[in-house]
Amino acid sequence: MKILILGIGNILFGDEGIGPHLANLIEEKYHFGSIAHEVEIIDGGTLAQRLIPIITEYDRILLIDCVNVEGGAVGDVYAFDFDKVPDFITWNGSAHEVEMLQTLQMIEMMGDLPPVKIVGVIPHVIGEDSTFTMTEAVVNASETMERVILDELRGIGITIEVKDESLKITDVTSTTYIKGVTYDIGV
Repeated sequence: MKILILGIGNILFGDEGIGPHLANLIEEKYHFGSIAHEVEIIDGGTLAQRLIPIITEYDRILLIDCVNVEGGAVGDVYAFDFDKVPDFITWNGSAHEVEMLQTLQMIEMMGDLPPVKIVGVIPHVIGEDSTFTMTEAVVNASETMERVILDELRGIGITIEVKDESLKITDVTSTTYIKGVTYDIGV
């Protein structure tokens, strides 16, 4: 089985970069082993529909993103299957969330959507200003999100080797911008 850990978000808007930052942390911190499964990690940034041909190549997706939750607080973490999104989860409020929801819905309509587990956190939405710095609440939440993702992988038989125990999300945020999906922009 081919498993994709896909980080979604805009690193220019603080907390909304949690997906790419956490994907990069996981890639640098862990090695995944399995005879039956292959794990790949991609920083999908804000590419949305351009990720369709990538997403459809996999048998299972672990998607890291921001979510909005009625009555929730910044830093609250939620994990759910895409086909069972709880009613209290909304996708409004960021530059990328609606597009990612629409992307998944389009793939689903085509009949090509693999099972998707979403691991999301409520961000502090900063509006028009940009910053590479995440709030303390979301930095702390990243540890919970990391555990949820690792538990999900262990649950399907993936062995996990720690390459660097001391590595934290704040150690990788300064290099996230140089990583990500390489794609043809048609130029």
